[in-house]
Amino acid sequence: MEVANCMAKGLVQLSYCKIIDSSSSTPWEKVVFDETYQEFFMQAQLYNQENKYQTFQELLDNVDKAERLHYLTSRAALGYLKQLNQTIPNVVNAFRQVCLPFTQFKFEILASNVTRKETHKIAIYFYSNPLTWIDTIDGQLLVAYGDQRAALQAGEQVNTDLIALQPYLSIWSYQFDAISTTP
Repeated sequence: MEVANCMAKGLVQLSYCKIIDSSSSTPWEKVVFDETYQEFFMQAQLYNQENKYQTFQELLDNVDKAERLHYLTSRAALGYLKQLNQTIPNVVNAFRQVCLPFTQFKFEILASNVTRKETHKIAIYFYSNPLTWIDTIDGQLLVAYGDQRAALQAGEQVNTDLIALQPYLSIWSYQFDAISTTP
């Protein structure tokens, strides 16, 4: 899709939260679930040498520096995140193609238990690269990749995508487009 002679609403970065737990169904999700649980289990032993605590929350509540388990566990997912080729999973354009590039992410353990793997639940927050937000059409964001505000202001054509609003997808940052509102 190309757009000409259009004003942008501003620059945005989107965030998408990918929840992975025992009910996750894709092969990629399953291996991330297994690997992060195994890493959590191993790392939790360092913080729980007396086996006093079973859950991640108990470790957070009772053991100094247990919040480091987020980071330590995330290392098991890094190789699998690289398999995504810097494209956010599950966020697709109008052609049902994954399309949204990312370079930043955050990993978080939501719940886990050293004796009950099925309780393991993680969240990976993906943060998109900057997008030029042009409009919202029928619950879809019309965007151009990168900062295309000057090109739009000059009346140049830019390539665009329509990205459907969906659960766990939100606007993470917004920069007002003062360029297009100036007379």
